[in-house]
Amino acid sequence: MNPITNIKNQNRMNERELNLGYAGDLKKSWHQTYKDSAWIYIGGLSYALSEGDVIAVFSQYGEVMNINLIRDKDTGKSKGFAFLCYKDQRSTVLAVDNFNGITLHKRMIRVDHVEEYKVPKYKEDADDETKRLWEEGCAPKPIMREAEPMEIQERRIKKAKEVLLDIGDVDEELLKKIKKDKKKAKKEKRREKKREKKLKKLEKKAARDPDGDWKNKAKLIDKVVAEDDLYGENKHFDFGKKKEVEEVKHNPRPDFEKADWRDIEIWKVIREREKAEKAARGETTEAWGPEDHYVSKRYQGR
Repeated sequence: MNPITNIKNQNRMNERELNLGYAGDLKKSWHQTYKDSAWIYIGGLSYALSEGDVIAVFSQYGEVMNINLIRDKDTGKSKGFAFLCYKDQRSTVLAVDNFNGITLHKRMIRVDHVEEYKVPKYKEDADDETKRLWEEGCAPKPIMREAEPMEIQERRIKKAKEVLLDIGDVDEELLKKIKKDKKKAKKEKRREKKREKKLKKLEKKAARDPDGDWKNKAKLIDKVVAEDDLYGENKHFDFGKKKEVEEVKHNPRPDFEKADWRDIEIWKVIREREKAEKAARGETTEAWGPEDHYVSKRYQGR
């Protein structure tokens, strides 16, 4: 049968599978017949193409393990067809469906499955490159890493252990605190990113529809304007939010109308102690300044 007719018939089968909804289901597809073979046939190749050129094109759909480009015995020129093996059998399905009927180097190529690939007979008169392909294939070789002797590895492990033991002088509580601070910083960054994303979305909505939903406008105001700027520093607008309270370093004077009697007595004792310390240093023990400071100037007769 004419190769072009084969190409058209194969494409018709693929179109029929698409219409029936079998695409992607290998159990119902015609590709299932060739599930045990990872070889494909490539016909209609340009005579100028080498094994490397074919591999470069067909490696788009999988790793190529071997290739057999049929050449003339006497001249060594390509005969225009080849057999190619993939590492994964599923790559053959992709190659047949996508490469069959395409134009490569100004020639239409035919790509089809090979049910049973016959290994070529080994010939002594073949060139070295062909022999190497027959014996080893064209797949990339794995990089072998030479392991060091056990003695050197044991020394390295001992040194690592000694270094780790030296670090044991660090305070554990300090390390825990550092870890907590890092976690807090990460959480804050995540919250900030989320807040920025929400703000961008709201700004886009507002730009599209200026007279939009009042809820979106309210959200946008809440995101842009800080609560302190909107409400002011008022405890009634905290709504149960936790705020860090700074510890008072000095001894404040208690409010005698609201304070507990214990607080008042403690404050009196501390005040008497402070007076005694001032008297020992030779300083005045008066709590307030002279009375005339609190009298208006016109009443002072000045």
